[in-house]
Amino acid sequence: MIFVFIVLFVAFYFWGSSAALNKNDYAKLIENDYQVSHTNDSIFSVITYNIGYLSGMTNNKPIAKTKDLFNKNLDQALTEFKKLDSDFIALQEVDYNSGRSFNVNQEEEIGKLGYNYIARAINWDKKYVPFPYGLPSVNFGKVVSGQSILSKYSLNDYSRIVLERVENNPFYRDAFYLDRLVQVVKTNINGKELILLNVHLEAFDKKTRIKHVKKVVELFNHYAKDYPTILVGDFNSDPAFKDAAILEVFNIPNVGNAAFSKEKYDFTYDSDKPHKRLDYIFYTSENIIPVEARVLKEFGQVSDHLPLLMKFKLK
Repeated sequence: MIFVFIVLFVAFYFWGSSAALNKNDYAKLIENDYQVSHTNDSIFSVITYNIGYLSGMTNNKPIAKTKDLFNKNLDQALTEFKKLDSDFIALQEVDYNSGRSFNVNQEEEIGKLGYNYIARAINWDKKYVPFPYGLPSVNFGKVVSGQSILSKYSLNDYSRIVLERVENNPFYRDAFYLDRLVQVVKTNINGKELILLNVHLEAFDKKTRIKHVKKVVELFNHYAKDYPTILVGDFNSDPAFKDAAILEVFNIPNVGNAAFSKEKYDFTYDSDKPHKRLDYIFYTSENIIPVEARVLKEFGQVSDHLPLLMKFKLK
């Protein structure tokens, strides 16, 4: 009986942690051929959004999810994105034909709004997701998920940077660890080059999150020397946390922080009863002028996060 159990465990371990994709597909630049509108030739806009694979407030909860839930949330997201008509959308926790979200390529559906240039970064490619705990039936099935930058302008010089893993993770936990990533890509708008960085940092281990932030600050400073640079994403750090990792980004010289002041700022998590600021848009203030910035509360509970928008000009 013990031998049979060991064989079954090993078989399950290798099956559950096996990938559906070739690792060469984990970082891709994609070009589409949709009709694109440029509504303003001097004011541009960027949105960052952890869409929680469009599962709303059921994300990270052991709840069986229906196709109607995903259809409803996708329709609402598309409606709001279309109204905003942003030049760039940076997504985290987006599913690409995953069983848990009924095999819809969420990036592709949003891209159809007129985003011909996409930088995709896979950070999860497994047949078993051990989290959330409590309802094993929701943990089985192919899940391919990650981060995407959608753009109306051409993208190039793309890098998918994998951040350090949690130190001393046991092997079985490490095999099912979500890669934490930084996407770095260059775009050209009206003859001016711009660097975009999209991140999704460690959520549960504070020591690792601090390491991630230090690496992100290093990357931001590297590019900011030569280019207007925008850093966006889910940092999983609120300024009110004890020894908050995000404060290191705040302290970068000449960094702007969209829709944020120390005295007053809107929360982005959770979307039902917002009580934390986890999502940010930072920018090089010497060559980027913010025109408008706000948390997009109109998205409601499409995700457990709320998105953030910045309109800006380049000096």
